[in-house]
Amino acid sequence: MKAKGMLLTMLVVFIAGIILSVQVIGTEVNTDVDIVMANRVLKTVESHWEQIEQGDYSGITQQFVVLDQSGNVRYQTADGLSMTINDAIRNRDSILDVMVEGTPAGKLIIHDDYDQKMQRNKEQLVTVILITFTVLTVLCVLYIIFLNRAVITPFKKLQSFALNVARGNLDIPLNMDKNNPFGAFTESFDMMREELAAARQSEYEANRSKKELVASLSHDVKTPVASIKAVSELMLLRANDEKAIKQLNMIYSKAEQINLLVTDMFHATLEELKELKVNVTEEYSGVLKGIIANVNYDDQITCDPIPDCIILTDVTRLQQVFDNILSNSYKYAGTAVKISSFITPTHLQIEIMDYGNGVSRDELPLLFNKFYRGNNIAGQTGAGLGLFISNYLMQSMQGDIECHNRDDGFTVALRIKLV
Repeated sequence: MKAKGMLLTMLVVFIAGIILSVQVIGTEVNTDVDIVMANRVLKTVESHWEQIEQGDYSGITQQFVVLDQSGNVRYQTADGLSMTINDAIRNRDSILDVMVEGTPAGKLIIHDDYDQKMQRNKEQLVTVILITFTVLTVLCVLYIIFLNRAVITPFKKLQSFALNVARGNLDIPLNMDKNNPFGAFTESFDMMREELAAARQSEYEANRSKKELVASLSHDVKTPVASIKAVSELMLLRANDEKAIKQLNMIYSKAEQINLLVTDMFHATLEELKELKVNVTEEYSGVLKGIIANVNYDDQITCDPIPDCIILTDVTRLQQVFDNILSNSYKYAGTAVKISSFITPTHLQIEIMDYGNGVSRDELPLLFNKFYRGNNIAGQTGAGLGLFISNYLMQSMQGDIECHNRDDGFTVALRIKLV
């Protein structure tokens, strides 16, 4: 509506300018003298014919020349005027008969300044044209500014918005004035963006939930598989029958195969999954006894009494942490494990100690990095994710984990948040 109104205004001004210009151009130059003033001059000349110069010509602006019957100049008001009848006719001057007592006495030539009038008309025409085109130029500039603000700029915003949507960037809203020509589409486009963002978020949540389930199950499967391997190894040491040994070797081989497949699946899922879900609740510290018992395969773990307290933890995730740590102790130290605990002002600290060779000082800061495996991995399978996951889970449960060497072995300390 604004654009139509401004365009109509420009059209009206343009037409008015053209009409005014045509009127100025088409108006004939008025060559008629002022009749009243001409009659006054004539009466004055007739009444003072004998002494024309003594006549009262005050207030008369027109120039004139008085001729007698012979064509001689009797009186003139200025130089450069028509001095003969022929000159007067050529210059379009007005010629009047001077009558004295009813008898023709001469001629009155009233000068008509045709050239000056033409010049004035030309100047007026140029002025009108300049004003008209100046107004049109200003209106055109204003209209261009209006178009840029009301059409071009909103269109560029729509173009940028469409490009962001095409690239999948759905976080940038489309902010536009509803009064511009694209205002009717603005809200619809922004609603479309919100719907696409919601759909993408729902899809992401669904995929993430599936990946979390796969990651959780694949990691949890590793624990019973490790138990099967440990039990089969223990039975192999005690078996004497060749058939039993063969079957136990097959069990161990298949368990190792399952372990490798599950590790690969867990590895691939964890690469896509940015985090594992942790549900922290208040628990009695006695749950730690069951967690430790679940990984005490061959009674190599001795555990001191655990102080009674209320802790913040996710039992399932804490079980994974113990599984990872004790699995590493069995795998790399191969010694008995001792667990002790004590209460600090803010945490319950659990220290898991083996009596192996530990790790070098240079490797200690790297143990919690993803996929990092130390120098003592010869002949041992693994993905380098156990301590990385344990560190992530402990921090998600508002706790912490650290490692250090002792003179007689290696210690992993868990700090579990107290209520």
